Amino acid sequence: MRLGYHTGYWSAGPPQGAQEAVLAAEELGFDSVWTAEAYGSDALTPLAWWGARTSRIRLGTAIAQISARTPTAAAMAALTLDHLSGGRFTLGLGASGPQVVEGWYGQPYPRPLARTREYVDVVRQVLAREAPVTYDGAFYQLPLQGGAGLGKALRSTVHPLRADLPVHLAAEGPKNVALAAEIADGWLPLFYSPRMDGTYRELLADGFGRRGAGRRAVEEFEVTATVPVVLDDDVERAADRVRPFIALYAGGMGAKGANFHRDVLDRLGYADACDEIQAHFLAGDKARATAAVPLELVQDVALVGPAEEIRDRLPSWRSTAITTLLVQADPRTLPQIAALLA
Repeated sequence: MRLGYHTGYWSAGPPQGAQEAVLAAEELGFDSVWTAEAYGSDALTPLAWWGARTSRIRLGTAIAQISARTPTAAAMAALTLDHLSGGRFTLGLGASGPQVVEGWYGQPYPRPLARTREYVDVVRQVLAREAPVTYDGAFYQLPLQGGAGLGKALRSTVHPLRADLPVHLAAEGPKNVALAAEIADGWLPLFYSPRMDGTYRELLADGFGRRGAGRRAVEEFEVTATVPVVLDDDVERAADRVRPFIALYAGGMGAKGANFHRDVLDRLGYADACDEIQAHFLAGDKARATAAVPLELVQDVALVGPAEEIRDRLPSWRSTAITTLLVQADPRTLPQIAALLA
């Protein structure tokens, strides 16, 4: 199981110490570093900025939202970053949720799986550069139908460094996980728990069974799971560092009845806790929402507490389908985490 580093989201500005953390991750032997976007900073610009000072570590987006840019624009960014990094870029894509897609991007959200399938199809056409790109889908048409009538099928002016540049999908629902295994080169899960590993393997196997010709071998498929890691002699104090993150996703990231992040936690057996978290969050009481996150839930989806306790729990994580543990952590603790998880 390889190690990756997740730089996290921005608030007032770039995460403090992000550049230094990226350089430290490369020096410590981390396999990859990943950026995110929601409705503030984008995922591509920071990766180019910070990644410019690296030479070996792989660079990925976890995730670039498909409603934020057209599939051809995503492919252009991917092939550009791949050239600039010497073939180290991975395009991680995700559908996000209806609040962000319709509220921020002004795009329709229905049928996200079908939209994702078309999106990836177009991206792969651009990267393959075998012919001018044409597509007649329900969501994407190239050239556009019903416009001025002057559109022309075009081929990228730039020859991609890698026609098989890896495309990974963020997925939480069962059908979306299977879709990632079917059409992508990797899966980017959130709130992965070793207790669900058997279920996830079944979903991946279902997608692998429908995998088309020309895709990477199943043995090369990557599962890069974002996992908070907090080292502290006091396990409750360590869990307190993760509770706000879980409360936000369970209670505030998505509408009531349409929160795919919460659905993952419900399937883990925390529906009652999520009811309380969501009720407090929607009432504007984020402190009570955070306090309602059980320690058991934190320990299911994160590695928190004294080093020896984390070390004892590692075998259950190493036996999962995860190929890269994507660490969310205080950058100052990366050396200790690298030593612990090596």
